[in-house]
Amino acid sequence: MPTYTYRCPVCGPFDLVRRMADAAAAADCPGCGRDGRRVFGAPALRGLDDGLRRALDAGERSADRPDVVGAVPGRSRRATPVTRDPRHAKLPRP
Repeated sequence: MPTYTYRCPVCGPFDLVRRMADAAAAADCPGCGRDGRRVFGAPALRGLDDGLRRALDAGERSADRPDVVGAVPGRSRRATPVTRDPRHAKLPRP
């Protein structure tokens, strides 16, 4: 079950392990018993792989101002090799 953070107006923040269905409901403070409201925090992004983090950062940077490219990415200027194998002629063509 996930851990949620709540804030009591008197005691401050506290964590509770609750079902997802009960996450939005107010929680009783373990110190004074008053209703605590749920606090939304930043996600833990430190656990991401470096490559994934770089990809997410690049996507965020290009969201409002994409990079201009001069050619289709991933295409080579070299010609596609032509095979002379007769078995390849029997393969289905797209």
